[in-house]
Amino acid sequence: MDFSEVIGQKHIKSHLRTTIKNGRIPHAQLFVGSMGTGVLPMAIAYASEILCQHSEEGSPEQALCRKKLAQLAHPDLHFVFPVNTNDTVKKHPVSSLFMEDWRLFVKENPYGSLFYWLQSLGIENKQGNINVDEAADLLKKLSLKSYEGGYKVVIIWMADQMNTQCANKILKLVEEPPEKTVLLLLTEQEEQLIGTIRSRCQTLHFPRLSESDMSSSLVEKQSLKDGVAQQIAHRAGGDYQRALQLLEQDGDASVFEKWYVTWVRTAFKAKGNKKAIHELLKWSEDLAGVGRETQKKFLNYCIEVFRQAMLKNYKADSLLFFESTDGSFDISKFAPFVHQNNIFEITEALENASYHIERNGNAKLIFSDLSIQLTRLIHRKELA
Repeated sequence: MDFSEVIGQKHIKSHLRTTIKNGRIPHAQLFVGSMGTGVLPMAIAYASEILCQHSEEGSPEQALCRKKLAQLAHPDLHFVFPVNTNDTVKKHPVSSLFMEDWRLFVKENPYGSLFYWLQSLGIENKQGNINVDEAADLLKKLSLKSYEGGYKVVIIWMADQMNTQCANKILKLVEEPPEKTVLLLLTEQEEQLIGTIRSRCQTLHFPRLSESDMSSSLVEKQSLKDGVAQQIAHRAGGDYQRALQLLEQDGDASVFEKWYVTWVRTAFKAKGNKKAIHELLKWSEDLAGVGRETQKKFLNYCIEVFRQAMLKNYKADSLLFFESTDGSFDISKFAPFVHQNNIFEITEALENASYHIERNGNAKLIFSDLSIQLTRLIHRKELA
């Protein structure tokens, strides 16, 4: 992976190239941003430039170096990422035991989140972490000379998942790194890292991707038409992983719309209506029977439709993109019930439900509670 494969972020690419060109590569750097902004692809591209910089442009040596890096198999590139025990690794899990899975994950989804990584390992119901065994394993690797006589690069993905013991050992590396060793710590939650590590790293904050960069990438990589790509990019809010989720979700839009319409209509009738309450509980039970990923996608769909309804209510038609799949749901009639006095609480309730679903909560209870909240919020009057 090289800089040309990283979406947008031209300013950061230019800065990183300059550090190599001037021979002033900081030994410890902190990349901060949503994984959907390209933090990991940028780190791999940067590592590729560092490790191949002494090979002559276009030479067989450089081609071999690039090939190793494209396969994430360069001996001087080391990865650390959150893991846990699974059916194959029963105890003392460390990143080196999961490298085949990691290479496949990065190849298929370099903008992927921690949840998707753990899901790929079949351990999404566990807490991924970077423990002290990981630090010991890394220190052992870095005590050896580089295989190719140049730099060694360590990429610590989701560095905020380090436990305290591990973080303290990594701190020693940050303070006294081996010669020609570059540590790249990647995180979405900078504040979760211990302050002594943060203070000793040069920090780069990754902004959200521009809509134009995202739409261009969607056209090129996902073979979308320009109009569709622009719509997805607008909805994704600068997060490429979110764009891919929306693209996949749109294939479920017809089913999701039916669930949504049934839900909000029943919730609206449920005030003082015992029969409608029973219908909501039945709806919750039905939703509890589908897969967890489908449940999360549906909740994200609901958030989008409620926001679109609010925009319609306040006549921000230029920002609207919702279209009923079969024409039976008229958002303009629903819009007056979504306003400044309930949209924040509705959104928060949906996000909380998604959070608990992701952490393997009881889906029937989660959707039942969410439905009862909606019956109250949907009838709230807009403040004058």
